[in-house]
Amino acid sequence: MIMNYRKEHDFLGEREIPDEVYYGIQTLRARENFDITGISASRSPLLIKAFGYVKKAAALANFECGVLDKQKTEAICYAADRLIEGEYRDQFVSDLIQGGAGTSCNMNANEVIANIGLEKMGFKKGEYQFLHPNNDVNCSQSTNDAYPTAMRLGLFLSIKDFMISLEKLQESFKKKGLEFDQMIKMGRTQLQDAVPMTLGREFQAFATTIGEDVQRMLEAQSLITEINMGATAIGTGVNAPEGYAQKCVEHIRKISGIPVTLAEDLVEATCDTGAYVQLSGTLKRCAVKISKICNDLRLLSSGPRCGLNEINLPALQPGSSIMPGKVNPVIPEAVNQTCYYVIGADLTVTLAAEAGQLQLNVMEPVIGFSLFTSLLFMTRACNMLREKCVDGITANPEHMKTMVMNSIGIVTQLNPIIGYEASAGIAKEALQTGKSIHDIVVKEKNLITQEKWDEIYSVDNLINPKYINQ
Repeated sequence: MIMNYRKEHDFLGEREIPDEVYYGIQTLRARENFDITGISASRSPLLIKAFGYVKKAAALANFECGVLDKQKTEAICYAADRLIEGEYRDQFVSDLIQGGAGTSCNMNANEVIANIGLEKMGFKKGEYQFLHPNNDVNCSQSTNDAYPTAMRLGLFLSIKDFMISLEKLQESFKKKGLEFDQMIKMGRTQLQDAVPMTLGREFQAFATTIGEDVQRMLEAQSLITEINMGATAIGTGVNAPEGYAQKCVEHIRKISGIPVTLAEDLVEATCDTGAYVQLSGTLKRCAVKISKICNDLRLLSSGPRCGLNEINLPALQPGSSIMPGKVNPVIPEAVNQTCYYVIGADLTVTLAAEAGQLQLNVMEPVIGFSLFTSLLFMTRACNMLREKCVDGITANPEHMKTMVMNSIGIVTQLNPIIGYEASAGIAKEALQTGKSIHDIVVKEKNLITQEKWDEIYSVDNLINPKYINQ
């Protein structure tokens, strides 16, 4: 197959570009220079959509300010709409980790939009004298305001997806909490028997803690709606016409539906990455808590015959290449590992944010990479945990009840009646002899009657304990 090429130039020289692609010379250089993660911008569709919002809003604002004519404005808006609709993703080939503070990503968008627009206008790709990536698509902009604005819009949408997955996971735990509401089990602290509770309360607690994280994510999401569009290079607005920044932000708000606001201090907003640190920290909080839940699910399902065996996780695949019949808790294990990645990525964001110097933080690409991947991975992990694990969990109520009544932990309920020291002595005797608490207290020592025992250890009182004394 014969491939045709077009020639493009920048101030470093001239290069041949395959005529079939919509990106140009600066993107080609970026593709050659940055081969790090193997993950290109095409793998972050919400970032590409966000660039569509930014470039369309900028074109409309420039038209209203009289610095861009109608034909070019319409061509840019047409091309931006194609990106917003999810088209041309394969043309975003620059690695997400790159030097230049995001210039490669911004120019990738500028060149793709310019060449889509040129074809719409009836010209060939690369005929930039009619629609230029820098002069027209990037008009009144700098990478230093266009890139972080697109990043924030993309993150806003990614957070929205993540919160939906969190809310669905929360609802699944709520349903299991209701299903297991009357099932008595032993609560544990420091992996030791504590006092009785219900399996339903345990699962309801999972739902509650996830619900708290939904609220924290909402708060973090609100922080990234402040943008620096119109700041251009360092926040002074150089090369942008009067009123452009306000108009551009208003157009972004209308086009995207995202409640963005223009930062009051554009110099500060151009170098500040505090909102990313807050978002990353909140994501880490979510990851830590969800990983803890997965640890609990693995413990509760341990066994089946030599562990706790209180719940059964769905059996998805054989668990060993040598041990027949072994089934592992593979979904919680995979979610654990995803959470470890997110926890590590938070340190990356922290170090990159601290590395900012003077009027710009050139490390924003790795911040963006860390946040986009963390949000995507956590969204997928939560969906997987819900669909392939939580929704299919079953319980072993009779086994749990037997463990409760054979436990030393139930002696705690006797404290108000016989006192702590006497209860401790009974616990010690039960441990040493293997006798049940019931037999020692009721049959041997006659410390309480059978009727009182039945009152204290009724299912209702174990589920909703009341203070009972003599």
